[in-house]
Amino acid sequence: MPTRKLRMGMIGGSSEAFIGAVHRKAAALDGEIELVCGAFSSDPRKSRATGEALYLNPHRVYRTYAEMIEKERNLPGDQRMDFVSIVTPNHVHADPAKMALENGFHVIIDKPLAFSAAEARALQKVVEKTGLLLGLTHTYTGYPMVKEARHQIAQGKIGKVRKIYVEYHQGWLTNFIEETNKQASWRTDPARSGAGGAIGDIGTHAANLAEYMSGLSITEVNADLNIVVKGRKLDDDSALLLRFNKGATGVLTATQIAAGEENNLNIRIYGEKGAVIWRQEEPNSLLVRVYGQPNELYRAGWAYLSDAARLNTRTPWGHPEGYLEAFANIYLAFGRAVRDFKPGKKLNTARYDFPDVNDGVRGMAFIETVIRSAKSSRKWTKLKI
Repeated sequence: MPTRKLRMGMIGGSSEAFIGAVHRKAAALDGEIELVCGAFSSDPRKSRATGEALYLNPHRVYRTYAEMIEKERNLPGDQRMDFVSIVTPNHVHADPAKMALENGFHVIIDKPLAFSAAEARALQKVVEKTGLLLGLTHTYTGYPMVKEARHQIAQGKIGKVRKIYVEYHQGWLTNFIEETNKQASWRTDPARSGAGGAIGDIGTHAANLAEYMSGLSITEVNADLNIVVKGRKLDDDSALLLRFNKGATGVLTATQIAAGEENNLNIRIYGEKGAVIWRQEEPNSLLVRVYGQPNELYRAGWAYLSDAARLNTRTPWGHPEGYLEAFANIYLAFGRAVRDFKPGKKLNTARYDFPDVNDGVRGMAFIETVIRSAKSSRKWTKLKI
């Protein structure tokens, strides 16, 4: 039995940022992890103010991530952080992750893994060299009913997968808001976000969900990327045809200019015998259709679900769980791996069921493959890791 909470440091995530607060709430939800230090902003004043708002020891609120990693490394083992959570814009993912790993700290990082595929592959080598853990917050894989769908597909409920439709539709970038909205400002800036706009921000979530739920891997893409809103620098709309291994094909659409949409992620996977259908805006339900039989509606919290679904549910049936709990499931799984980690012994991260550095490399390769396809006259472009 654990004798203490895991100690977490955070890079990025000042009081002005959206995603930092989400990570902190998710990490703390199960009482297994506590925030002990941070370098919350490139502006030392903002970092200090965030530390004060979080009631942290002022001596452990740092001006830079380099200072944090160095000083935490020199603390006694019963005080220093166990791992670091990186919640910065994309262009400040790889360097702090590399430094943390090389100084003996595990890392969990907001997706996408890095600014480019080259950075992602370099970070993968650091993980392999150090033997330490790197988790990636592809949030939607944390939902219980996504895990139930993955289980049912793996057990052959719908037969061999033939077709996958995955859609991620938002409307928050319907207008040009880059000059007044901090999130829009950096997410549509190629110098901070990377080469992909909507395809990097939400398209990677859709692709990851399709692979995770189906158990298949995307092998080729045929992509159309658009910049719909005048003045925008990165894509805000996309439509893709997909080819998977084992013969399946698919369609992926990711758009942030669908006026009226909120966070409409949904997926339909069709096999030889039936289909599974899941919607993020109604996450506690999974619809299963088997050809020639009545439709089946599976609900979170019931004992008839798989172990994977039940172990990732906290409340009885009829008590909704959502985005924060799915996020927390990733932190909980990552935390279990951190507790089990033994220096010098390779840990099989697959048994803990959280996205890792390999998923991150696939995500970055996916973004760059989509962009190549969109620019190519040949269109069908192989995804190479």
